[in-house]
Amino acid sequence: MNIIISGRQLNITPALKSYVELKVEKFEKYVSNITEAVVTLSVEKYRHKAEVLLKIEGALIQAEGVTDEIYSVIDEVVEKLEKQVIKYKERLRCHRKGEKRERWPSLAVEAEKGRIIKHKRFDMKPMIPEEAADQMELLDKDFFVFANLASSDINVIYRRKDGNYGLIEPIK
Repeated sequence: MNIIISGRQLNITPALKSYVELKVEKFEKYVSNITEAVVTLSVEKYRHKAEVLLKIEGALIQAEGVTDEIYSVIDEVVEKLEKQVIKYKERLRCHRKGEKRERWPSLAVEAEKGRIIKHKRFDMKPMIPEEAADQMELLDKDFFVFANLASSDINVIYRRKDGNYGLIEPIK
């Protein structure tokens, strides 16, 4: 596993680097196919923030945390990642057993006005809506943009207030 550690407004000391590596390497006992771990540590005034992104054969697992102390925020993020990795493995096991999932209704979305404050780019692996829902849950987000394997179109899956999911598909 390739571990990339970067610091924003923070110098990464050898002790801090070895601590992060020790904590992140333990995920290999849960999932052996982790290709990369990107760890970003930052300081804003007196708040320490840690973000960790694990790349697992096309799936992404992400967690972040904020505390007053850098080592405690690393521990907090590792705990969150542990829960997500266990959830990921459970979903793989259920998916392999052929467990059926519910169908996805077509729903519209309302647009809100605002300004763009963050820009992200990422590779899109073609997947089915059920796989996109799993990926959204692993990232702990309210929506997920993906390339639909069946239609090759860009789709959006989102979490509804009632706990179910919505799927947005473009009309050709």
